[in-house]
Order: sequence, then C-alpha cells, then structure tokens
Amino acid sequence: MNRNVECRRRFLRDLGIGTAALPFLTGLRSLGATGTVPQHETSPKRLVIMFSPNGTLPDEFWPDSYEAKRGDQRGDDVNRRLQLKPMLKALEPFRDQTLLLKGVHNQVGGDGDNHMRGMSCLLTARQLNPGNIQGGGHTPAGWASGISIDQEVRNFFQAREGTRTRFGSLEFGVAVPDRADPWTRMCYAGSDRPVAPIDDPEQMFQKMYGGAQDRKTVASVLDHVRDDLSKLSQQLSASDRHLLDQHLQNVRQLETQIAAAVSESELVHPEPDIDPNIELVNDNTPDISRMQIDLLVNGLANDLSRVATLQFMRSVGQARMRWLGIDEGHHSLSHEPDGDEQAHQKLRRINAWFAGELAYLAKRLSEIPEPGRPGETLLDNTQIVWLNELGKGNSHTLDDIPFLLVGGGAGFKTGRAIDCGGVPHNRLWMSIAHGLGHQNLTTFGSPEFCHDGPLKLS
Repeated sequence: MNRNVECRRRFLRDLGIGTAALPFLTGLRSLGATGTVPQHETSPKRLVIMFSPNGTLPDEFWPDSYEAKRGDQRGDDVNRRLQLKPMLKALEPFRDQTLLLKGVHNQVGGDGDNHMRGMSCLLTARQLNPGNIQGGGHTPAGWASGISIDQEVRNFFQAREGTRTRFGSLEFGVAVPDRADPWTRMCYAGSDRPVAPIDDPEQMFQKMYGGAQDRKTVASVLDHVRDDLSKLSQQLSASDRHLLDQHLQNVRQLETQIAAAVSESELVHPEPDIDPNIELVNDNTPDISRMQIDLLVNGLANDLSRVATLQFMRSVGQARMRWLGIDEGHHSLSHEPDGDEQAHQKLRRINAWFAGELAYLAKRLSEIPEPGRPGETLLDNTQIVWLNELGKGNSHTLDDIPFLLVGGGAGFKTGRAIDCGGVPHNRLWMSIAHGLGHQNLTTFGSPEFCHDGPLKLS
C-alpha cells in the first residue's frame, strides 16, 4: 500500500473519521457513527485529575466558611456562596462550578514515607506493597497494591456499551523527571502496575494523531486528508461543520507549535545538577503545560478518551520555577517554617500558578459546546479534580488533602465549600465513580475505609 495513503487512513482513523466517524459530531450519528452518546445517557461523562506536589498553604487555600460541618449531612446551615482566597483568584470565573472539600484524609497507612504514600496511595487508596525503596526515615516500600481511580473509571467506560473510546485514558505530564518510583507515579493499572505519564507534547501528539512519523512522509497530515474531510463536511450540519473546522484548526495549530518547539529544543528538559535532590525545570515549562492542556482538551473534544490525568512535577519535587522569579527548589520551600514570610510568598506564587493552569483547563473546556446538548459545554459534563499528595508540606500531613473539584461531570452541587470532618478519601473516589455512572462500585481501595459508603455531595 502506498505509504501516503496508509498515513492518511491512520490519521483519519485516529482523528475519528472513516470507520469510526467523528463521534463528537451529532450529524454523523444517523450515518452509523460509533462512540456516540448512548440513548440512556443524557450527556457523556468525563474525568480529569490534575496533580501538583508538596502540599498547599492551608491559610491561603481553605475558605473562611463552609456550608455544612460534615460532607455526609445535607446541613441546615444557610447556604453560603463560595469565597475563594486570593491564591485561587484565577478560578473566580468558575466559582459557581467549584466544590472545595476539607476534612478528606488519606488514612491508608502502611509502609513508606508520607510522600510515597501521599503520591502512590492518592488515587489507589490502598497500601503500598512491600519493597526495598527507602524513603525518609520510614520503612521501605514498593509500588501501590491496587488500581487507581482513573483506571477504574477508564475500565468501566471501556466495558460499557457506547462509552468505549480509542484511548481508554490519556496520561499527561509536565516536567516529570525521567525516573520511575512511588514518588513519580500516581496512576496504576493494578497492583505493581504503574502507568507513566507522557510529558513530551510531541510524543503525545504522535500517540494521538500520528504526528512525528507522518511528518516524515507528508508535509502536513491535514493537507493530505483535505479531500476526505471535504466530502465528510458535505454531510454535516452547519454547527457540526463549525465544530469540525474548529477542531482541525486546533490540531493544525498544535502541530505547528510543537514542530517549532522541537526545532528550537524547547521541549527538552535540562539535566539535573550533580546534586540529585535538585531538579531544573525548563523556563518553557509554562508553554509545555499549555500544549499539554490543549492536547488534553482536544482529546476529550474528539472523544479519543473520556479519562485523562495531568501530573505536574512529582512528589518531593525540587522544581525551580524561575519563570515565577523563584530559584529555590519547591520541596525545600515547602519545608520552611510557617513564620518564614519570604518562603510563604513564593509558595503562594507557585500554588497560584497551578491554580492558573487549572483555570486555563476549565476555560478551554467551557469554550467547547457539547454537541447535541444546547447550552451545555464540555466543562458541564467533565469532572475535574485538583489534588496534592500532602495537606501541608512542612508537616507532611496526609490529613486535609486539598481536594478542589471543578465542573459538572459527577453531578455534585457546586459553588460551595464543605468541611467533611475527617473522612477517608476512599469515600470521595466512590462518590465520583458513582457520579460518573459507575454505580456498582461498592468499595474502592482498602475496604475497611468504605463501610459508610460514598460521600453525599449532590
């Protein structure tokens, strides 16, 4: 077969055209498209989990008032509109779609230090396996002993009629070091089965759209499928043609940006110093972050996947965020005492930057209409969860993990903050899974923390 024809066919397939059609276009459902929204669903459900490391600043993160004392209670308190602290001001446009949860603890326990258990037990809610990886002054440990919630939801979607996608899940990384240990992995396909994030936009583009290999044989993948897309567009409604044009424009723009960055070596993270505890982060990390977020959003918009994770750095990460005017390592700053105002201000800038990246993700999702659902956007049907492996960096606490949820994918009541009073985070993952349709999940992670069932957040 002619190489160009083969590349075109693969690109069309990866884009969702041809045998799979474009599942996000409503007009193609009558043409026998696959991957469409099942009739029993009112809208597609999606899950995005975003991680940032080394704890937060509690006084800058948690609001001053809460709607109820416990997440299990409906509460007789007068509803209070969520008030975001200045560190989270980037999320102000999405305040009414935000849910802040205090009093959700990682109670898993077991071997490993708190950073290890904070990271690799964060999404699995199970103890680490025995192992020989030494962390801090605690006992050594190994990988997590169970599946992570993103992969659990992924498997549920892939097994459910009408929700199977080309990629069950997509794992994005930003400045994740080239090493594999419990401090760098939060996603697990099962016990001792860590899933590595891809932190190179070019590699992720190639995975999603056949980018790098196709560019060797064709000037641009889009140019060589123009005739196919032209024929397809004649069968679409005006709104679907607009969606198709917008999607292809986004893909072309990303292809151009990534190719330019590769030619200038901007996607290569520098090697760490001789001191292994110091990690350099490329000054172009903000640009890489936006490329990854754009790719993530395109993947959801094109229904390539309905589950994605976005991992910034790693637990115990010493990223030096010089684009914020910060030369010190993030982990070292997080260990400074509460009274160190200089460190406090720098940590505030770091966490505000992460909040800004989350806001960009939410904005991009809010700009894309949900096909066939008038007045709805992708954000309305996507549950974003922003979390951290620690509640507070200098205490290494696994209590009060900062869980901030944005979007409507799980059907929770938003625009509020709830003090859950000290519940295991297993129950939150059960609530999210149920909200996404996985109602038959009766336990998640360690069963002893699931006796009281999912949190009542709707």
